[in-house]
Amino acid sequence: MHQLWMVSLSAPVSRDRSASRTTLYPFTRIDDEGARRWLADQWEIVSRDKLVGRLDGLARTGYRVRAHQVLGVSPLAWDAALYVDIVRRGFGCGMITEAEAWTALKNIVPTVAGMYASWREYADHYLLGRKVWRDGLRGIPDADLPAPQAVADAHLRSLLDPANRASPWNLAPWDSIHHPDHAR
Repeated sequence: MHQLWMVSLSAPVSRDRSASRTTLYPFTRIDDEGARRWLADQWEIVSRDKLVGRLDGLARTGYRVRAHQVLGVSPLAWDAALYVDIVRRGFGCGMITEAEAWTALKNIVPTVAGMYASWREYADHYLLGRKVWRDGLRGIPDADLPAPQAVADAHLRSLLDPANRASPWNLAPWDSIHHPDHAR
């Protein structure tokens, strides 16, 4: 259950049909090259050292420093979702081992679990972080982004919908991370 909860932190970022939202491996089918290409194209991560450096930056400051300057709030959820997504893709293309990936995820759990009381709070802060990120992309039309705001909003509504049995957030309730681990 704890592993599902940790992987679920990246659920807002994992929108497309090929994404797995319940496993450490980021896709529903083997696509190591897709993970490698995405890391290079989206984050300029082409080596293990760059991956570790990017994760360190997201863990230490990420986008929340700028968000705090702009909004007076530090939305850790945006950085946490990106962090977990990068860890999963780094594992997916072999830049880090499975054990290293789980260790990286476990390192952010205390901070994230202590910051929020629910998936809804996490989602709200994810959207705040996304807003600051989008505002930093001045001149790029919403339709040219990987996910326009309406798509991101609909995806989060789906994740939060109690009737959505496929939502990892319903499979691993927020407070499950605070209880002894057990199999689903």
